[in-house]
Amino acid sequence: MTAPTSGTRPGGGPVSAGQLKERARAAIEDHRERLLELSEDLQSHPETGFREHRTAATVARWFTELRLPFESGLSLTGVKARMAGRAQGPTVAVLGELDALVLPRHPLADPQTGAAHACGHHAQVASMIGAAVGLAAVREHLDGDVAFLAVPAEESVELDWRRERVRAGELTHLVGKADLLARGAFDDVDMAMLCHTSGQPARLSVGDSHNGSVVKRITFTGRASHAGSSPWYGVNALKAAMLAISAIDAQRDTFRDEDAVRVNAVLPHGGDAPTAVPDRADLDVVIRARTLDALRGACDAVDRAARAGAMALGARATIETTLNYLPHHQDPALVELARANGTALFGPDTVAPGRHLGASTDMGDLGAVMPVLHPFTAGATGDAHSVDYAVTDHVLAALEPAVLMAWCVIDLLADGAGRAHDVLARRARCTAPPDGRSAADRYSDLRAGFDGLTHYDGAHDTVRGTEGEL
Repeated sequence: MTAPTSGTRPGGGPVSAGQLKERARAAIEDHRERLLELSEDLQSHPETGFREHRTAATVARWFTELRLPFESGLSLTGVKARMAGRAQGPTVAVLGELDALVLPRHPLADPQTGAAHACGHHAQVASMIGAAVGLAAVREHLDGDVAFLAVPAEESVELDWRRERVRAGELTHLVGKADLLARGAFDDVDMAMLCHTSGQPARLSVGDSHNGSVVKRITFTGRASHAGSSPWYGVNALKAAMLAISAIDAQRDTFRDEDAVRVNAVLPHGGDAPTAVPDRADLDVVIRARTLDALRGACDAVDRAARAGAMALGARATIETTLNYLPHHQDPALVELARANGTALFGPDTVAPGRHLGASTDMGDLGAVMPVLHPFTAGATGDAHSVDYAVTDHVLAALEPAVLMAWCVIDLLADGAGRAHDVLARRARCTAPPDGRSAADRYSDLRAGFDGLTHYDGAHDTVRGTEGEL
């Protein structure tokens, strides 16, 4: 089907992209109070990843009101709606993340679960709904479709519980977009965007990149014995873990500055009682880096440290490795589109250039298989993931991002969707073509080589992997 080259007025005249933007903005303003109330309500009812049942039900009610057909229960709690344009064309997805963090001491934390919106995802959901409201007013002029996805579990928390869900077959991955990708929920999407709230001074930051992330659960197994009368019969798993931590720390200056490597570890279990030599210690490690090669190198360093600790004490180390997030890089054409719209909305002095951030996001997983946009907007105070973080201006955090994303979608899908086709053509020129394979299949290839289980027996000085000797 050939898409029309422009919109038309009810009387037959052409409708410019600028006029469509103002129409969308007016529709969002008409829902101003309800959208602000939505952001505030979700902030007061935080839920952790893959458990966001109340939040998902709220999104479903809005989709029903907007008369958008939707699916629910995707990756346990995800909700996906589709808004058809007037002609066939590319599909642009607008996302909102459903989940909160676990931060029991946050002033707005749920007293039962400890969940708290200390990263602003509630405002994301409100901005996604706001964009849907605005685009519903101009959908008859869009030469392509818009998908709206409320996605679960962006935050990497409650990993033991999530691993149990993976082993039970309820999930395929530990974070939401990865699980949705693997299940084919993005196979009918060509590009995606979301706006993230932050405590930055700039009104809008466009073009930021993020580290990728790998998580490791390293279990050291030794032999218990009486800590007072016969410690020589024991194999101290806790000391093996402590040596591994020291070995990790000793390698920090070997990581290149430009790779932005971060390695953080906690010891959630170090023994059952001080009267016995600990026969088990668990070490949780998060490894972040700017590129996949840097991630692999840092993972190798951590594995060597674990093996060294096990060898020194004669313990056994079991290393469970999971790729948590791929490195995140935004599409340059979408970045420039957002910059232009942000400048038009807020003024040229309010849009900051992007920078590389040491944090991670599963938008990186999505960006590995399609063009993505991930600007940061103002509206919050405090440091993200901390007890002093809070969205204090829901207009900046939710309402204005809704307008920004609606305007970007209009630019992409109006006038024959020429801008969207240009983005996809540039992507094909800059990366290997997808060969007609689904996003799920391409994503599976990208994860290859990271996920797996390895064992090291320090008592026998042998290393065995899932597929033979390492």
